[in-house]
Amino acid sequence: MPAAPPGGARAPAADEIERIGQAALDALPEPFRSHVRSVPIRVQDFPDEETERDMELESPFDILGLYRGVPLGHDAELGPPRADVDMIFLYRRPILDRWCETGETLEDIVRDTLLHEIGHHFGMDEDDLERIGLG
Repeated sequence: MPAAPPGGARAPAADEIERIGQAALDALPEPFRSHVRSVPIRVQDFPDEETERDMELESPFDILGLYRGVPLGHDAELGPPRADVDMIFLYRRPILDRWCETGETLEDIVRDTLLHEIGHHFGMDEDDLERIGLG
């Protein structure tokens, strides 16, 4: 059972998490900001079943966010133009669980999750992200 929000606060809705994520994007320095400006942020309570299966998650609480798309500079490898768009998903319930369990601020958790996923947009893998402290 998830812990209660810190200080008895109410759990933020998806649109509030999206606003926090957008503020984190807006705070990025150029030229990073211009490369992610067109990447939409979507907040869902949990990853969909296909994502859970594909990522072999033991629980939907095992993932805070996900970048879906083609990393910058890799589109040429794909051949014909693709129909889908790059997108960053933030998973509200796992993020709220982390907030309740750690005492970190919600803004820090959302920002760190978003930066991790932006790293994937820039072509970084998990080892790269770990090396720079976003693992």
